[in-house]
Amino acid sequence: MLYFSEIVGKKVYTEDKILIGKLEDLIFLISENPIVTKILVRSLADQGLIISTDYLQRINDNLTIEKEFLSSYLEENELYLVKNLLDKQIIDLKGNKIVRVNDVALNQDKEKLTLAGVDIGFLGLARRIRIFGGDNFYKFIRRFNLKMTSEFLSWADIQPLELIRGEVRLKKQEAKLQKIRPEDLADYLEQTNVINARKFLKILDTEKAAEVISNLNINYQTSLFKSFRAEKAAKFLTFIDPDEAVDVLLTLPKKKQDEIIGLLNSETKANIERLLEFSNNQIGRLITTEFLSVDPNDSVRQVIDRIREKTIDFSSLDYIYVVNKERELVGVLSLHELLMQDLDTPVYKFMTQNVVVVHFTTPEEIVAKKMLKYKLYALPVIDENKRIQGLITLDDMNPLILDKIK
Repeated sequence: MLYFSEIVGKKVYTEDKILIGKLEDLIFLISENPIVTKILVRSLADQGLIISTDYLQRINDNLTIEKEFLSSYLEENELYLVKNLLDKQIIDLKGNKIVRVNDVALNQDKEKLTLAGVDIGFLGLARRIRIFGGDNFYKFIRRFNLKMTSEFLSWADIQPLELIRGEVRLKKQEAKLQKIRPEDLADYLEQTNVINARKFLKILDTEKAAEVISNLNINYQTSLFKSFRAEKAAKFLTFIDPDEAVDVLLTLPKKKQDEIIGLLNSETKANIERLLEFSNNQIGRLITTEFLSVDPNDSVRQVIDRIREKTIDFSSLDYIYVVNKERELVGVLSLHELLMQDLDTPVYKFMTQNVVVVHFTTPEEIVAKKMLKYKLYALPVIDENKRIQGLITLDDMNPLILDKIK
């Protein structure tokens, strides 16, 4: 078996020893047994040359191609290995989880080069980045008698999401997909476009698909529901918690809201209409901007330093929110969780990723219900781009919660 990491960067020569450039990528044809159809060579003039594998003679210390080769182009149903597969998240259908591709395994025979599967383990990553440089890595492992193996998944046991330029061609693996956590599938779908997501959701039963939709960020949910026919939107909303359903409906045009609500069953319709009555009493006036956000890679030590530096004038601090480079909310942790960790532990290792949030359009009634349901002292308010704008605290909501309890 040959790994992509072992051949990328190798020099490419013609059979008469003329240097063409270095191997930059492989191009493969999507099928049940994906075939490598072309190679991408970075020429000495820094141009990308696409060359059919029909001209490829052998792969050893270097790659050798026929001297009369012709350049080609990317065709329909062909994808780049690096751009479309390497480092991407895929579904491990066998293990019922989302994993990352660290390297790609290739089968080589006299006739063709095919994709055998992927390596999702540390060895695949270490091999690819060549942390010890070439064969020195394997010498290091042998010298210290380290037990390190590849975590290999065959092509039959994985499901790449975006297969054909913006399209999804999924194998019929409903039973296996049903076992994967809806929040993991939601994170996975947020990396693709709405067209892909819709095709993916068709594979799942309605209840499971509704669970996945509930875990998407509000911006993505809005885009999805705008693209759904009213009948389909109503079908999904029947399986979604009424509080969440109202949050989605409030982001849609009034005409579409009314059309969807008119198709709901009587019980769901009554619950949603009751909650919508509160939509004129929104939460903007209650928001506080006293919150602390940190980076996922910040250590516990760094977070504690930020608390000491940034929260001197805060009236309270119940939670610390984690935002990525785009300032999107990606996690949350409590002070207790923080203090239970080693000082050098990065935040992303123990933060809660599925953050309970509210939006500017969320009625106070729904905010109160979420606080009671999840037993939270504060809820972050996010905008349509998943960026935190402030907090609603338990103190702010006390009057309404007390009324609700009575």
